Amino acid sequence: MSAPVLGKSYDRPASLDLPRSPRGRASSNFEKYAWLFMRFSGLLLIVLVIGHMSIMLLLDGGVKRLNFAFVAGRWSSPFWQVWDLSMLWLAQLHGGNGLRTVIADYSRKDSTRFWLNSLLAISIILIVSVGTYVIFTFDPNIS
Repeated sequence: MSAPVLGKSYDRPASLDLPRSPRGRASSNFEKYAWLFMRFSGLLLIVLVIGHMSIMLLLDGGVKRLNFAFVAGRWSSPFWQVWDLSMLWLAQLHGGNGLRTVIADYSRKDSTRFWLNSLLAISIILIVSVGTYVIFTFDPNIS
């Protein structure tokens, strides 16, 4: 596509890949579903986070009322447990999927990509597990 100048071709160097160029064999439809997940989870996260921020910071006195009793009362309701759990899971999976894409775009070596994706998966699993555990086992009757 480039015009030769003085007998030289100025095509891109063979060692550089274009961002998002496929490596290896193409996976089925995983990337399509990951792309769709990012769009829908982003929209749902906007609703969840704006609702969370409104309730926690703006309504009924704002930040001054936030204490252990407020959290205990909030998490005694299954509705708020599911709300906060949904926010946790969606935020972690949405962010992890975005970081997975960044790792795929910018890591050159397959081994680097493997280890970065492994660390990412471990961190997501750890944070989601601990967060889920805390939400469901929270005891408001602390002694």
